[in-house]
Amino acid sequence: MRLFHFSEDPGIARFEPRPVRAPSARPPGREWLNGPLVWAIDEPHQSMYLFPRDCPRILIWPLATTSAEDRAAWLGEAGRAAYVEARWLAALNTARIYRYDLPGDGFESLDDAGMWVSRTAVTPLAVNEVADLPAALAACGVALKVVDSLTPLRGVWDSSLHASGIRLRNAVGW
Repeated sequence: MRLFHFSEDPGIARFEPRPVRAPSARPPGREWLNGPLVWAIDEPHQSMYLFPRDCPRILIWPLATTSAEDRAAWLGEAGRAAYVEARWLAALNTARIYRYDLPGDGFESLDDAGMWVSRTAVTPLAVNEVADLPAALAACGVALKVVDSLTPLRGVWDSSLHASGIRLRNAVGW
């Protein structure tokens, strides 16, 4: 299993656990997820982080239980799709981010869209620049969909697809 951390900083020698910047409501017993942690994403889900850090986005993909109707309505022919606002397209096309390879030891799965956490500091194994984010998304099998607003996509959470929204607080009207 490969784990990654994505950053706009090319010089991180060691990841220290830190609390999340914007705490979320957590179920009882999971409040610790707002505390000091090192976050990582597994390789199959890395496409969720192939964006400038603050870029709001919604990624969707089918599950085993996804209906043909939902697939047709939200995905069309795409296997996975990433929606971004048009106002973020220039940043997406010019950003450079860095993919840090992390050791799997010490991480625990959250059983949630490929997210893993470590409660202890982590030294990366390697770092690689990702300079063409749209091409990296395509290489992951993700269709990039540019829309004026993400708000019409709110209904995807009521569908039978998996939907992940990241940095939605930065989306217009969200």
